[in-house]
Amino acid sequence: MTRIAFRKMHGLGNDFVVVDRRRDPVLIDAAAARALADRHTGIGCDQVLLLEAPNDSLAQVFMRVLNPDGSEAEACGNGTRCVARLIAAETGKSELMIETAGGLLDAKLHKDGGATIDMGRPRLFWRDIPLAREMDTLHVKLRRGPLSDPVCTNIGNPHATFFVDDAKAIDLAALGPKLEHDALFPERANIGVATVRNRHTIRLRVWERGVGITRACGSGACAALVAAHRRGLTGRRATVALDGGDLDIEWRDDENVLMTGPAALSFEGSFDTALIGA
Repeated sequence: MTRIAFRKMHGLGNDFVVVDRRRDPVLIDAAAARALADRHTGIGCDQVLLLEAPNDSLAQVFMRVLNPDGSEAEACGNGTRCVARLIAAETGKSELMIETAGGLLDAKLHKDGGATIDMGRPRLFWRDIPLAREMDTLHVKLRRGPLSDPVCTNIGNPHATFFVDDAKAIDLAALGPKLEHDALFPERANIGVATVRNRHTIRLRVWERGVGITRACGSGACAALVAAHRRGLTGRRATVALDGGDLDIEWRDDENVLMTGPAALSFEGSFDTALIGA
């Protein structure tokens, strides 16, 4: 039986199984991702991150993101910080380029083990989210229970951010899956509920597309800051407080969004290929 090495990592409790396919070129398909992500019979995680050889010569690695339901996500902010930490240790570089299905992401490592990721420019036009029909993305005509009038943003993947008086009081477990699969979102969407505490702090909870409620969502935090600034509720920089901790988000004047936060290695191990049917 063949064993495959993995690392278990997390960013503010948003946890990942990282498999380096450059070293172990085992096929990790949708079924394998579901098996690895299962918290009862597998390793357990919010997403499986696959490290592959980059297609772009500017990048040090290609990061593929698979959700627990087997679907592929274009980007993952917390996961990118974790991968940046691994590649920095591998290369000795503190500034890196990570290729994803959503594009190239600049990463800068900090001495405390955290990282700043340049998530690029948010896409704000309805076709870029994408939405099923033409609509003002600053005030989207969508209502479900107590949630209405979200701001939609694509920050590598689609997000709908609802502003509420108390994010903790929203039954996100019930509302999240219905909104994720709403017909307005042909590629589904991540659903955020945000409370603006002041012009420098946002409280956020996120139902992640293909995952469920997570303790933190990096791209969701970026989308929340962009949405809040577009609504005139905050400046261009704020602390986004998630269940797992805080991220510093800045929407720079050049329109790129910077996300800064921690990345941690929990443990390393190996799994038998029988777990993924290989």
